[in-house]
Amino acid sequence: MFKRIDWKFVFKCFAWIVCLGGIVTLMSFVSVKKNTVTVTNIKILIPGADNFIEREEIDAILKQNEGKLIGRKLEQINLHAIEEKIKSNPYIALATVYADMEGVIHIEISQRQPLLRIISSSGQDFYIDKNGLKMPVSPNFTANVVVANGHILEHFSGKVDTLITKMASDLYKTALFLKKDTLWDSQIEQIFVNDKDDIELIPRVGNQRIILGNADSLQTKMTNLLTFYKEAMPKVGWDTYKTINIKYTNQVVCEKNNPDPLLASAGKAKPAKPTIASAKKVMDSLVKAEIAAELRNNPETADFVVPAVKKSVPAVAKAVQKPVKVTPKPVKTAQKPAVVTHKTATVTNKPVNVTHKPVNGETKIVKDKVKAKPNKTVVKPAAP
Repeated sequence: MFKRIDWKFVFKCFAWIVCLGGIVTLMSFVSVKKNTVTVTNIKILIPGADNFIEREEIDAILKQNEGKLIGRKLEQINLHAIEEKIKSNPYIALATVYADMEGVIHIEISQRQPLLRIISSSGQDFYIDKNGLKMPVSPNFTANVVVANGHILEHFSGKVDTLITKMASDLYKTALFLKKDTLWDSQIEQIFVNDKDDIELIPRVGNQRIILGNADSLQTKMTNLLTFYKEAMPKVGWDTYKTINIKYTNQVVCEKNNPDPLLASAGKAKPAKPTIASAKKVMDSLVKAEIAAELRNNPETADFVVPAVKKSVPAVAKAVQKPVKVTPKPVKTAQKPAVVTHKTATVTNKPVNVTHKPVNGETKIVKDKVKAKPNKTVVKPAAP
């Protein structure tokens, strides 16, 4: 008979009975203790850097619902009601309220963590938290999250609520994917929805727009973009493309920028057109170089000096050559005196002493006569 008894089941039942008895006994002691314990302090813990709600607001909630707590008996305070009231705040995700036997009430609060800020086409402004729930913006704190605007038809009633439209769900998935990756979390600073209901990503580095399309195959699309960044961008530059389309999972389509033709032409230096003055300078230098070479080949040839004359008064210089060895190359002899007209004024290396005698507004340069020939050679340089 005893062999048929399930002793394991009996021991389990006995253990449960003992546990329940202990809990009842403990609760009775606690209830008795509550009658004598008074509230001495309230400790509020709000972890996190996003301070959507401050301690003063929690104190206001406690005072509004329970009045003054310090100095009251612990059994007179409804801790569960306080917890539910704190949870009703739209910026609080979770709240835990309990008291110890020292008369201290502990309130631990977990705030909602915004993931994305939405500015809808109707002008409504609200957040979407990490759980995909809508929450209002706070006048006390602005979260540093990605902002999405454009053709967004999601409506917000002012209370915590779930997402309604597919576009809002795609924006939430996109923002959640970007937040998990440190590279894209730093690179993407804004999300825009165009009139074709395509999601566009606005980067911090580069002036191009990244056309994502929708939130399908996010991993593949962003992997293609990362490959494009590594392979193409270092070669062509970050400002080469106007748009980068990654909405197709098997290709990346880019559109180049079209620079303003006026700006492009202004950036290029136009070649200088040759002028008469510059051409004359070039010709003068060539003629001078040719004359200098001729003088080096014929060192005994006489030098001529033409004094500087004002432009308003043309000067005619007459010179008589020194006795020189006449060569057929530089000077041609004839019965009549040769007249040579120079288009370009010559400059000699060694000036000679001349005597100026003004005669009727002209300047004469008188030199020794040529013994070899009785005839005189008169040289008339052209007017400058």
